[in-house]
Amino acid sequence: MRAPIDVRVLSPITTKGFRRPSDLKALEYDGVVVSHSQIEHGPASIESEYEIAMSVPGTIAKAIEAEREGADAIVIDCMGDPGLRAVREVVSIPVLGPAETAMHIAAMLGHRFSVVTVMRRLRAQFENEAAVYGLSTKMVSVRHVDIPVLELEDDLPVTQARLVEQAVIAVDHDGAEAVIFGCTGLLGCASAVRAGLLAKGIDIPVIDPIPTAVSIAAALARVGLSQSKLTYPAPPEKEMVGYADMLPAAIAAE
Repeated sequence: MRAPIDVRVLSPITTKGFRRPSDLKALEYDGVVVSHSQIEHGPASIESEYEIAMSVPGTIAKAIEAEREGADAIVIDCMGDPGLRAVREVVSIPVLGPAETAMHIAAMLGHRFSVVTVMRRLRAQFENEAAVYGLSTKMVSVRHVDIPVLELEDDLPVTQARLVEQAVIAVDHDGAEAVIFGCTGLLGCASAVRAGLLAKGIDIPVIDPIPTAVSIAAALARVGLSQSKLTYPAPPEKEMVGYADMLPAAIAAE
């Protein structure tokens, strides 16, 4: 009997309990298990380029550890896709960023899409990501609910109502035909937001990035596909000063 595929969700923040075991258990299905790890040094949450940068060393170390522990694929648990290309260089298993994955899926399911995120300050981040991922002509807007990441669950009905409100604006004013959540902290809100849109006569995909990325990562692992090592070759071996204490012990000893 074939062993289940292990998709490792790697949280690049240090807030304990932000990603609950029940969140991940709900993403499992026949033949797929979802494991979890998170960085030990870095930001409490990610809402800026600075925080993305500060999360990357730990993310790289945890990705190496995940592969050595037998994970079959990795999903980085942040819409900033922190360290995505670097992690693809240091492991051989498939690595997905939820922003890149969600954007490509949105472009498949609708002609144009919008991102509905947490704060106004993240607009440039998503516009830059769309450009890097070749989807600038597909992303029509970045809307925000003006609720910080760590406060999204303080009043979930209010958060969901604001998501619906901004999604309606994205459709009516921006021309969006699919919507992406711009924060993985919104995990589990898709059904409520889609119901809210349907109540207003709007039938579009509402893409929850983490479940989407987990399912696609599992599919890639199942069929034996991973990132190209012509695109993401292993980095050259050289001294890396000051980071030995962040690496898994077996790697630091090499």
